[in-house]
Amino acid sequence: MLTAVNLLTEKDMKMAAFETTYIPVNGASFGERLSSAIRGFVAAITAWNDERMTRIALSKLSDRELDDIGLCRADISAL
Repeated sequence: MLTAVNLLTEKDMKMAAFETTYIPVNGASFGERLSSAIRGFVAAITAWNDERMTRIALSKLSDRELDDIGLCRADISAL
């Protein structure tokens, strides 16, 4: 009588086995980590652009207007 074990050839026994039970690092899968990285990148670009637009708007103000809000020209570059 033939059993399943007897039907396996030597070639079948040498095949590589792949681990299919992946445990995500820190509970996050690759897709979640990638998505998080992209969101972080977009947030950094958005923050940079907001700061840039603020500096441009402040640069357009006169010295008197800057003094009214408690700033001077040197403060603009520090923002």
